[in-house]
Amino acid sequence: MSAPEYVIIGGGLAAGTAATTLRAEGYDGRLTVIAAEEHTPYIRPPLSKGYLAELDESELWVQSDDWWREHDVDLRTGRHADSLDLQERSVVLEGGDRVPFDQLLIATGATPKRLDVPGADAAGIHYLRTIEDSRGIREATADGDKRVVVVGSGWIGMEVAATVRGFGNEVTVVSHAQVPLSTALGDELGEVFAQLHLDHGVRLVRGAAVQEFRVADGQVTGVRYEGGEVDADVVVVGTGAAPLVGIAKDAGLEVGKGVLVDAGMRTGVDGVFAVGDAADPFHPVIGGRMRSEHWANAIGTGRTAALNMLDRGVEYDDIPYFYTDQFDLGMEYSGYRPLMDGTHVVYRGDVPGREFVSFWVTPDGRVVAGMNVNVWDVNEQVQALIREARPVDESRLADTSVPLNELVADA
Repeated sequence: MSAPEYVIIGGGLAAGTAATTLRAEGYDGRLTVIAAEEHTPYIRPPLSKGYLAELDESELWVQSDDWWREHDVDLRTGRHADSLDLQERSVVLEGGDRVPFDQLLIATGATPKRLDVPGADAAGIHYLRTIEDSRGIREATADGDKRVVVVGSGWIGMEVAATVRGFGNEVTVVSHAQVPLSTALGDELGEVFAQLHLDHGVRLVRGAAVQEFRVADGQVTGVRYEGGEVDADVVVVGTGAAPLVGIAKDAGLEVGKGVLVDAGMRTGVDGVFAVGDAADPFHPVIGGRMRSEHWANAIGTGRTAALNMLDRGVEYDDIPYFYTDQFDLGMEYSGYRPLMDGTHVVYRGDVPGREFVSFWVTPDGRVVAGMNVNVWDVNEQVQALIREARPVDESRLADTSVPLNELVADA
């Protein structure tokens, strides 16, 4: 009987985590990783923050170059998976080569949404997804004294705005949203980040869709939006990402907001899994699907899929988690955005001083999400409160003299 063949398509954190988990859990059969980029699998969140600021690659790589060799992984970088043949159970690479599989993991990630407006193909307009994208933005902005326009006020947009403002550039954020980060945090907490940027000299243009990029001699010179325009030497567009699911859809796999998978990351085809940004998994806690594009989701789904490729029968039910660093603000968030409707926010600490913990609390007193801002070593307790799913005393929740551990014990 021939040894099993496990194949992973993708070069990000989810793919790298799955490969690492397979080897750590004792799988010693053939393992092939097909990565479209020329790099070994790497972690993307630093591209808009630490790596963009310092070009420090040490925090990027999932594993060292030596690890892939020492663990006998057939790592094929710079190779594009063109299609899937689920009948023959093989991945067809660009150029026609086939890679057979017994178990397949789709970790193809996502791609930035492109603006379809006049002038969108001008030089000086950047998107951020890859190491090369981050290097390009840094090269264009690191000397400072540039007029930089960031389109979009989500995590990528606000993190890039903070980083390039730190280089000494004039920065304007133009966004269709009235409040930065409102989709993730709601208006109340989004305004905390808006004020942070205003305090650091970033200009915010709110509720304005981009209509056109001004261009001269092929180079972007400005951004026209509803109600006005702003000059620009550099533009960074951060208006969201779309999952790369074409290869899965073309093969007949079921696709929603991503490749539909169960809580174990299994698709409807035996032995085929999907994870990370490309997946739209069922989350057992909320009783529905919840797609996430964050760091912790890549790790958790990658590990879950790897374990189930080894027939361990596990479910991914982690509390969603993400973090950000902007100017002098560091933040961690844990919780369930789909459950936040109808909640109110309870604050613990100094909100104007941006050193606090906020809790989203249901009418019956349950904490469904929490965010610690410049307050550290509390995320474990915040997650415990969410996991308990029992009413808490809001007056004690807001009282900084009451240790969070006591509240967890009371819940």
